[in-house]
Amino acid sequence: MTKRHVSLPPLAEEGLRAFIDEVDERLSGDEDTCDVVTDVLVDLHGDRDAYERWQDGADISPAERVRLQGYDPCNTTLESEYYAEKDEERFKRSKHLQWLWRQFDATPMADNVEFALRFRRMLADHLFESCGEGCRFFKGISFTYGHNIEVGDNVVVHDDVHLDDRGKLTIGDRVSISDDTHVYSHDHDAVDQTHVDNYHTIIEDDVRLTYDSMVRAGVKVGENAILAAKSIAGKDIPAHHVAAGTPAKSLTVKDGWESVAEPIEGANVDRRAERQLSTDLPDNLEQFDEFQRDLSPPDRE
Repeated sequence: MTKRHVSLPPLAEEGLRAFIDEVDERLSGDEDTCDVVTDVLVDLHGDRDAYERWQDGADISPAERVRLQGYDPCNTTLESEYYAEKDEERFKRSKHLQWLWRQFDATPMADNVEFALRFRRMLADHLFESCGEGCRFFKGISFTYGHNIEVGDNVVVHDDVHLDDRGKLTIGDRVSISDDTHVYSHDHDAVDQTHVDNYHTIIEDDVRLTYDSMVRAGVKVGENAILAAKSIAGKDIPAHHVAAGTPAKSLTVKDGWESVAEPIEGANVDRRAERQLSTDLPDNLEQFDEFQRDLSPPDRE
């Protein structure tokens, strides 16, 4: 079933285009990204008068001050900011853009689908490593950094999806990622949960990741494959296969693709080791163990 074409009234379209073009131009220019993000969020949240009074030295409550300071991404921290192996230079900018993406989703305009899809698509050009044409990003999507994500053409990412790019994430053309799906590119050691390995996770062209499914770090979901709802892919899914379960296994081949698909028998192979990424930590890094546990198993010499 095809979708209807929906358009905004002319004046709304004019205002939408002017706003998005202005933000795009400012993010593409030489302005400090923190300043651009702050201005945009202050206006989107309707807080310009209060913000200007604060800037002019007016007395405000501690709660007001925290709220107004929070529009500036330089006054915030994100979970990924604490990761030891992050690329400091790239993160400086992607953090600010990610803050704009997240805080935009807290505004009423985030529910105006035509406006929100086009605004997020513009931000994707600045945040991601690359983003193709015709992509649609719905509400509540989260990332680790954003700058380690490559997205092809005509990709649809629905509500409350997590795209983890602590390692590297590549998403091909015409991929559909349903609500509440999680795609990972890092994994924790079973004994020492502070030890993290990063991987390159690959979602090939025309893949469908359906509702509340999960792709583990380093897995490749092959072209035109389907991962069924609430399934967890821990090993590769070959092209044109339909996989389901926890862990996901290939159950069938899409009707009409049998001649070009791998056989079902022995289909799901663990090739994650081939996609593990090397990680170099700074020599002067001051690490800390947030758990403070004894990690010496009693049965290991």
